Amino acid sequence: MHAILTADSGSTKTHWVLSSEQGDILEIKTVGINPVRDSQSVVLHVLHHELLPQMPDSCHPQLIHFYGAGCIAPFSQTVCDALASLFPEAEIHVDTDLMGAARALCGNGPGIVCILGTGANCGLYDGQRIIESVPPLGFILGDEGSGAVLGRTLLGNVFKGLLDQSVIEAFRSETGLSQADVIQHVYRESQPNVFLASMVPFITRHMDNRGVEEMVVEAFRQFVRRNVVRFKALHSDVNFVGSIAHVFRPQLSEALTREGMRLGCVIQDPAMQMAVYHRENA
Repeated sequence: MHAILTADSGSTKTHWVLSSEQGDILEIKTVGINPVRDSQSVVLHVLHHELLPQMPDSCHPQLIHFYGAGCIAPFSQTVCDALASLFPEAEIHVDTDLMGAARALCGNGPGIVCILGTGANCGLYDGQRIIESVPPLGFILGDEGSGAVLGRTLLGNVFKGLLDQSVIEAFRSETGLSQADVIQHVYRESQPNVFLASMVPFITRHMDNRGVEEMVVEAFRQFVRRNVVRFKALHSDVNFVGSIAHVFRPQLSEALTREGMRLGCVIQDPAMQMAVYHRENA
């Protein structure tokens, strides 16, 4: 079977979409692949042990488009080489998650495109390429508005006593995390960004608290001020992909309104729309 294989990869998961010439669609989920973080042996392990077992034996993708966090030169070559070892006859393209978001959100048209998931990113798309972008810099130096930064902000506010006592007590009873536990996860264990982003479900459960909601709105305003505002003169609508943008859509809209902009298209998981784009533009 000849097909197009499209992938959208973040820090925690990769969503693959296999599209056949007959129009059949197969969705596959594996762990996240990030070549800045993962060695080639790690990438190959994911492909061999998670992707291949879920693909039809007769499938031979002719075209592969892989979009992912960390897929910038020279790191993107790690993913390209790993895919080429499995699919030597395929034409392979590896690009950033921001380019994938742009194609999912805007197709062949221009616009401001953003990612709000575990991490965050933002750029200006002219309908064919990202012509300007803002470096995300990760959850320590940047990633404003991301799941990791929302979690970081929540934990700081909880342990510094900056939220209502009812929220602080709920945090302790619902998560069971002590200050020592948090220090261990953030400073001594791997993938602290994923741990921090795991605080988001708690935040969503307590959005009826004004202090929690305002914390989220302010995080999104910081994202706009430090990333999106440079494109304000060109476009007023701002488009997003990612779970954070989807879950906190009302607060995101409020933040943009306060900064004189408007919320455009929001897609929680762009993988399927990426696949549609490549079927239509093959």
